[in-house]
Amino acid sequence: MLKKSYKATIFASCIGYVTQAIIINLFPLLFVRFSNEFKISLAEISILIFIGFSTQLLIDFIGSKYIIKLGYRKSMAIANIFSSAGLIAFAILPYVMPNKYVAILLSLIISSIGGGFIEVLISPIVEACPTKNKSGMMSLLHSFYSWGQVLVILVSTLFFVFVGIENWRVLALIWAIVPSVNFFLFLIVPINTLPEEENGTKYSSLLKNKIFWIFVVMMLCAGASEQAMSQWASAFAEVGLGVEKWLGDLLGPCLFAVCMGVARLFYAKSSEKINLEKGILISSVICIASYLIAILSPVAIVSLIGCALCGIGCGVLWPGTYSLAAQKQPMGGVPMFGLLAIAGDLGCLAGPTIAGQVSGAFENNMKAGFAAALVFPVLLVIMMIVLFKVYKKQK
Repeated sequence: MLKKSYKATIFASCIGYVTQAIIINLFPLLFVRFSNEFKISLAEISILIFIGFSTQLLIDFIGSKYIIKLGYRKSMAIANIFSSAGLIAFAILPYVMPNKYVAILLSLIISSIGGGFIEVLISPIVEACPTKNKSGMMSLLHSFYSWGQVLVILVSTLFFVFVGIENWRVLALIWAIVPSVNFFLFLIVPINTLPEEENGTKYSSLLKNKIFWIFVVMMLCAGASEQAMSQWASAFAEVGLGVEKWLGDLLGPCLFAVCMGVARLFYAKSSEKINLEKGILISSVICIASYLIAILSPVAIVSLIGCALCGIGCGVLWPGTYSLAAQKQPMGGVPMFGLLAIAGDLGCLAGPTIAGQVSGAFENNMKAGFAAALVFPVLLVIMMIVLFKVYKKQK
């Protein structure tokens, strides 16, 4: 009965990552629309991305310090309230405020506060559930971010085609229903806390650990590699490759998300048979190859296939690093998950921001932006080689 009741907790946590997917992926689908409707340049949009992920980064840091005091349940209530309020503001503020850029910025900050709390909370909540295969469950959990991304792109694309992209604010209100429902779910599901918290795990002990810093860099690179491609794939298809928006969204960010979700589901089902370290290394190499295809191919459809295949490479990177860190640092608790979330969101901030700024410097050439972002999966390969050497010395 206990295990059955915790299925509801895991379900609500999965919906939490769907909410995260809405917050992060709805905005990029409207980049070109905002540019045309509100006269906002891609360079200015990259600043919005920077501020949005900076807000999540700040909440990662603040939230990881105070979540234990507030409790998981109250913190999840805060997360869902801000997520819903941000999406509602997103639909209303640009049409009641004279400065459209500031209106979008405020909406993004509100929703990003909710996203920041979700990022810190969901992983330890699921980690504390009484499940056997923690690594597989973590990958399954994170796959729901990918399926949420697919859902956002498919539903939004259908909405744009049949209702009209000019009515995008109605779509934002529709998506606000998801965190509103999850607010009530988290009021009733059973929630455990990690036992390590009772021992008072301190940040100082983690920050002095050299291996932990390798995981920090890995999380940064995982977030940057994933979001640089995910955030800009739609604009890349529409502006850089001249593909119709609906087709570009389906073959770019949507197929990227499908590939990422499939990779995470595959690992969730096969995690006990796969060496996690080698899996992360192979995924990083696939990520590099995918970026190169998107950058170097002269054929638009092949470049889009490169964008999509990048999802396979990115699939295991984020949840795999979480799981590997939990294995090697079992007493890390919420502080460790919080710091790793900070590193991941720092990567989510750095990757698309660098890609956007470099693209702007090269007259909106997204291939130049992706070339700059290529440094992140390359650095991830280097970190895995360093980690292999550290493990070898310890044996």
